[in-house]
Amino acid sequence: MELIDGKKVASDIKLEIADEVEKIKQNGGKIPHLAAVLVGHDGASETYVANKIKACELVGVKSTLIRFEDTVSQDELLDKVEELNQHNDIDGFIVQLPLPDHISEQRVIEAIDPKKDVDGFHPVNVGRMVIGLPAFISATPAGILELMKRYNIDPSAKNCVIIGRSNIVGRPLSILLSQKREQGNATVTVCHTRTKNLKEVCTKADIIIVALGSPEFLQADMVKEGAVVIDVGTSRVKSDKTKSGWKLKGDVNFEEVAPKCSFITPVPGGVGPMTIVSLLRNTLLAAGKKIYN
Repeated sequence: MELIDGKKVASDIKLEIADEVEKIKQNGGKIPHLAAVLVGHDGASETYVANKIKACELVGVKSTLIRFEDTVSQDELLDKVEELNQHNDIDGFIVQLPLPDHISEQRVIEAIDPKKDVDGFHPVNVGRMVIGLPAFISATPAGILELMKRYNIDPSAKNCVIIGRSNIVGRPLSILLSQKREQGNATVTVCHTRTKNLKEVCTKADIIIVALGSPEFLQADMVKEGAVVIDVGTSRVKSDKTKSGWKLKGDVNFEEVAPKCSFITPVPGGVGPMTIVSLLRNTLLAAGKKIYN
């Protein structure tokens, strides 16, 4: 069994991005600029955005944080999105999710200029991705594919089971893995809460990707010997063994499943660190007009 070290891979990619940004500087080019809009004070969102800003500083990408209280109206937020769309110095921006209940997340996502949609959530980018055109690909699927690539895990002709069908992870990943492309050509089965005989389906898989948000959902008897297991889950569960009183758990029962795997991602330190570097890469692409030119 080999552990897939997302933290190390992310660190390597940050160095690569920093080198690219330095070359832009030396050539007198425009430094990439990422903006983040944060509404309210959700603990997880605060942490995610802080980590993104820190990563920007580390690689030399300019960053701007725009804060709103959770009482902000939808119209006010949409006005800010339009302002960022028109802002010449900002290459890409994100609106951190989730948003308060009185604001339509889909309405906000659709208001973002696809050329600046470095989260890859806009229907235009999703549609372009589906038909194989250049697009901003959402961070988690992009990070998973990069991890597999760097560990020489070739999904071509493999049976791949994805448990979870969200628009952010499961659906886009199923499309990318099945496309005729690098890190593609897999035979993909998407499973969910209505899937019958889930255990039987999983035991036939060469690659299992779990993105449910259900702690330790995948058990050892669902995994065949030598399978690759990618754990996307990050659930906070109470723990009397940590100072904080909680710990992160993945969707995989790691202790039981790991001995059966050829490769497996841990939680934390697996897929998580790759999401931020994927966002930085998209910002670099946006600045260089590599997707829409």
